[in-house]
Amino acid sequence: MSKQHSIVEIWVYLSGSPLFALFITLAAYQIGLTLYKKSKQNPLANPVAIAILLVACVIQIIEMPYSTYFEGAQFIHFLLGSATVSLAIPIYRGLHSLKGRSIPLVFSLAAGGLISIASAVGIATLLGADSSITGAMYPKSVTAPIAMGIAERIGVSPTLTAIFAVSTGILGAILAPFVLNALGIKAWWQRGFAIGVGAHGIGTSRAFSIHPEAGTYASLAMGLNGVISAVAVPVIYHLFNK
Repeated sequence: MSKQHSIVEIWVYLSGSPLFALFITLAAYQIGLTLYKKSKQNPLANPVAIAILLVACVIQIIEMPYSTYFEGAQFIHFLLGSATVSLAIPIYRGLHSLKGRSIPLVFSLAAGGLISIASAVGIATLLGADSSITGAMYPKSVTAPIAMGIAERIGVSPTLTAIFAVSTGILGAILAPFVLNALGIKAWWQRGFAIGVGAHGIGTSRAFSIHPEAGTYASLAMGLNGVISAVAVPVIYHLFNK
């Protein structure tokens, strides 16, 4: 009886520990990555989507409050800042390969950014969503750390924005190969750039796992889109929400 009591005490201690939350996060992603590789990189087996579902199920089953979970997960959250700064690396490395492709890529970047805002905000408005939701839609196609910063600048919920940004990345990584195949787009630099604009970090990770050139252009698109959106999105938001 005392042994069982000790086991219960140990479990109570572990389930409330921030390090346990960190372990859950890392283990869930590793499981998702393993399943993704075993499925021969099937886009439907997206490792981030699998990890999110696993983490949500585990913390629900063990009844861990989100505040407790985030105490551990914040170590990973902290690294998002460093990851954002490191976007300068793929931008620098990819600039030399833009010769002869600069004009179509610039137009693609501008069109992709504007369409992502117009379509998301337009659909949300038509469905009767309130301003807190439509406002969080503006930066949803920007990589999450930058999107949350933009959300704070325009006065909308960073949490909602992060949810929409991650959801966009997951759906983009899953659906982009099917859409690009249907459109007959085969060049890896074109496929990668499109994924980087529309599905930011999660899509870029997917692009790198398929082809290095696709990954390079996806990271380039993600970085450029993040930098430009950090300036442009607040201007666009205030222009249409006076």
